[in-house]
Order: sequence, then structure tokens, then C-alpha cells
Amino acid sequence: MEQYSSESSSDGSEDGMMKTLDFSYKFMDSSTMYSSIENLTDTEVKEKRPEHVCNLNIQHNLLTEIPENISKFCNLRKIDMSNNTLSDLSEVITKLPLQELIAKNNNFEEFSLPKTFDRLISTLQILNLSGNRLKTFPDQIFTLTRLKYLYLGQNQIKEIPTQIYKLERLEILSLGGNNLYEIPKSLCQLHELQALILSDNELESLPACIANLKKLRALQLHRNKLKTLPTEIVTLKYLSELSLRENPLVIKFVNDMMYDPPTLQEISARVIKLYNVVYDPHELPKNLVEYLSSGHHCLNPNCKGVYFDNRVEHVKFVDFCGKYRVPLLQYLCSSKCIEDSASDDSHQVVASSSNSHLIRKVLLG
Repeated sequence: MEQYSSESSSDGSEDGMMKTLDFSYKFMDSSTMYSSIENLTDTEVKEKRPEHVCNLNIQHNLLTEIPENISKFCNLRKIDMSNNTLSDLSEVITKLPLQELIAKNNNFEEFSLPKTFDRLISTLQILNLSGNRLKTFPDQIFTLTRLKYLYLGQNQIKEIPTQIYKLERLEILSLGGNNLYEIPKSLCQLHELQALILSDNELESLPACIANLKKLRALQLHRNKLKTLPTEIVTLKYLSELSLRENPLVIKFVNDMMYDPPTLQEISARVIKLYNVVYDPHELPKNLVEYLSSGHHCLNPNCKGVYFDNRVEHVKFVDFCGKYRVPLLQYLCSSKCIEDSASDDSHQVVASSSNSHLIRKVLLG
């Protein structure tokens, strides 16, 4: 049995309400769905007629094709057909005054889409084709110049065409979980962009012009192959989320911690400092006195230890100026301090002292 609901709307629909027809989770095949839509025509209840439906939810069914009679919903503003087994996005979709088209987790490929979205140019603002089988960025999308939110994540897209600049109203661009290996400079012309999701790709670098995205608030780059970041990124004053985990710029310092054992001199000096052993500086060689005076307290608040020459360099992700998290280099007295503190901060990673110059290079871009 279909379900109806109404919600406030500003689209000018009758009585200021947007009528929702919910067929989700009904496990209907395409034929059954077609019949259910046909039955709506016979109803005498005005608000249940197709022309009064503005929101159609047909997700989580057994649809292999879109029922052609959805054209009856001549005032449809939103359709969600996610989580079916659809392999063809029917042309009938383009004849509806859609503002939002959600078709994630289906079987759409390049040839599955309508040849053109021209009829949707003046209306469509949200398009979600995530979780499909797209291998290329659909060229048809570039005519949708009113798009604000575009989701193409979890596909097999290898390249972002340079025409991406045509989507100048985009506020959210989601391309995570693809096979992207570079970002075109033309993407930097999307001056309205607030969220850019590029996680789970093959990116090795970002163009310096990323700093042109002045309104950017979220930049997700985790699980790529990034070795450095452009220094210009620090000029993005609205950036509040920067995700970098599982990139070489972090991982290269994490996988192996080469910790050389301290010398006998350092071990002795640590014991003297740790247990406050009294010594007469006049009875010791000057170089040993200076050495004992050079001790540093471990930065681990749970440790009372000291170190001299031998230390563990430790990278901890911290909030930077309230904007985003960056790796901060710290010095600890032993690897045990890492283990003790790791349980308190899941974002901590460890680096070998021999890689300290690389850490600084990452921080400096």
C-alpha cells in the first residue's frame, strides 16, 4: 500500500504543501510499480492524484527499469530511485520539472543516461549518481549549469574533464571512491564550492590553484597518494575540515618506527636525572656536566622520563587555529610513551627520527 505525506514547500504547490508518494522498501518489481502508479489515476481523492505529487520515493525496491508512467507526475520536484537494479535512466526523467534526482547504488553506466539533460537545465539543482558503474564523467552533466550538489562517488571515473568549470554554481562536488589520478586546474574556477570530496582515489598532488576556492569549508583527501600539499592551501580561511589520513605524506612516517637503542652514556644520564642522583659538577668532566644539563622532559604527560640524544619523534594531529587538523611534531623519550598515549588519541601517528626532515617538508608544503 502506498503512503502519502505532506510537508511544507516553497515551490508554489497547492496549499503551500509538497505531496510525497512513498513506495520505498516495498520490494516491488517494475511491473508492480507500474500498476500501482496506474491505480492512482482512478482515485477520487484530489491530493492523491499524480499531478499533485511533488516528491516520489521508490528506493529499495526490485526495479530493473523505471516505469514509463511516472510521466503522470507532471509536477514532480524530487525523485529518489536509489538501491534498485536499474541499468537505464529513462528519457522520461528529463521531461519532469525535477529539482532533485537521486539514483545512487544502481547499475548505471555511461550509455545508461539520457543523451541530454537539456530539459532539466532550468530546474535541476541536486544530482546523485553515486555507487554506480560510471567509468567516465558524463558529459551530459555539463549542461546542468544550475546544479548546486553533484555526487558521483563510488564509481570508476578516471578523469575529471576540463569542462568542469561550466558547473559554476556547484557548492558540493563529491568524487570520492573513484580512480582519479589528477585534478584539472579548471576545477579551481568553481568559486561557489564549499565541499570537495576526493577521498579514496589515486591523487599524488593537488594544483596550487586550489587556493582559489575561497568558500571551501571541507576538503576530504584521505586514502590517496599525496606526498605533499600546496602551501597555498593555508590561505583558505573558511576551511574547517581537512582530511589527510592514509596518504604517503603521513603513512611514510607511520609504517615503521626505527628506534635505535640509547647509548650507555644516555642510559646512565637518564638514571641520574630520573632518580635525582646527586653529583658534584666539579668532580665530573665539563662535557659530562653539560650533557647532564641538556636533558629534556618527555612531552607525554603520563611519563616522568627524560631524554638526551636519543628520542622518538612523534606526530600528533591537532587543531590548527580552529580551522583544520595538522601534524604537530613532538619528542618523546621512548616508544612506550607512544603505546601509552595512543589509546587516548586515535589520530596519533609515529615517525622515525631519521625522517624528521621529511616531516618538516610536509608541514612546509
